[in-house]
Amino acid sequence: SAVVGEAETGTAKAIAGEGRKQDVSRRSLIICPASLVYNWESEIHRFAPGLTVDTVVGSAGIRKEKIKESRADILLTSYDLLKRDVEAYQETLFDTVFIDEAQNIKNHGTQAAKAVKAVSCARRFALTGTPIENALSELWSIFDFLMPGFLGGYKHFKEKYEQPVTARQDEVAAERLRRMIRPFILRRLKKEVLRELPDKLEEVVYSRMEDAQREIYEARVQKLLDSLAKQSQEEFQVGKLQILAELTHLRQLCCDPSLVYENYNGGAAKVDTCVELVKNAVEAGNKILLFSQFTSMLDIIRKRLDEEEIGYYILTGAVSKEKRIELVRAFNEDDTPVFLISLKAGGTGLNLTAASIVIHFDPWWNQAAQNQATDRAHRIGQQQVVTVYKLIMKDTLEEKILEMQEKKAGLSEEIITEGSISEVIGSRDEFLEILRGAAKESAGE
Repeated sequence: SAVVGEAETGTAKAIAGEGRKQDVSRRSLIICPASLVYNWESEIHRFAPGLTVDTVVGSAGIRKEKIKESRADILLTSYDLLKRDVEAYQETLFDTVFIDEAQNIKNHGTQAAKAVKAVSCARRFALTGTPIENALSELWSIFDFLMPGFLGGYKHFKEKYEQPVTARQDEVAAERLRRMIRPFILRRLKKEVLRELPDKLEEVVYSRMEDAQREIYEARVQKLLDSLAKQSQEEFQVGKLQILAELTHLRQLCCDPSLVYENYNGGAAKVDTCVELVKNAVEAGNKILLFSQFTSMLDIIRKRLDEEEIGYYILTGAVSKEKRIELVRAFNEDDTPVFLISLKAGGTGLNLTAASIVIHFDPWWNQAAQNQATDRAHRIGQQQVVTVYKLIMKDTLEEKILEMQEKKAGLSEEIITEGSISEVIGSRDEFLEILRGAAKESAGE
């Protein structure tokens, strides 16, 4: 990946513009794809617990108020929301602005690029693994954010660098450009640092429900809470199978409410997050294994991949052994970037070392089964670092179960058996606490 940065952009007056305050705010702004906002929030809490952070999301009114009134050390927003809120940022001066996945501003004429460059600050950093995807103009656009004027206007850049390098392979112009930008780029290639990296990286990627999905989910949680409140511990033990069935419905609502309600036509935040994650990975040249417990969920994802014109194979329990072998061979040898796999059908017995990314769309109660699925890619013969993404819906039962698993990390694998949490959540009171905790967080209490 590459990290492009700038130490200072000039005097406070030049940064702030005519008529603005020259005192530089100590607040920082991080701009990233929508699917990464909550992940950034989580990582800040993890690695910099002393810093306060505020996510600029929600309705237009709430966002505007946060931009104006928040005293958090860091504001987090997405490129899409920044475009809508750009006017609200005009009276705010930040100490530092970071843009993640900076290729989002590669086309300098887009609203996203213009909005990012309109934010006033003292220091600017751009993070991207692909500073140049298709044309040198993309690099110019990033530097136009970092250091306006450093590479001249675009017309000057095109005549002096882009056309000579691209059209005529002018090595003198190319070397001149390299010397210009080299002091401001920190680049680390995987092959150069492979020995320093762990062989498997795990990351939790959070999503948050929009209104329609949230209302359905909360109603279902409340219904289950009301039912459990009337039960004794003995009744709870007898009725565990029915409760676990209802728990499955809650998990499906986190994935996509259409898994439970056929007539649902609202949004599904986790599906959007997943598709964006897949798109970014495919554009970077990675091959992906995507697991879900629900075959119906894989059908929904495959339709979205069709819309994005992303190739895939799919493996469920309905596929014959002969066909399984054929699919595995094809995935390992051809350019098809995505393999959709139901967890039980593809959790064991497959060698898919062509993949360097594993996505678990929904959390599996049996951690050992999930690890076995990951090991389809992370096994002997794998030449790349494997990155494992666990997609979690924030402020829901999924997050509470993840927390519970972390707290009970010392328990042996036998405690969570065959995809069931019946032995992990042993009492009615513990189950109620988890449900109530998720309900309170989602309500903002």
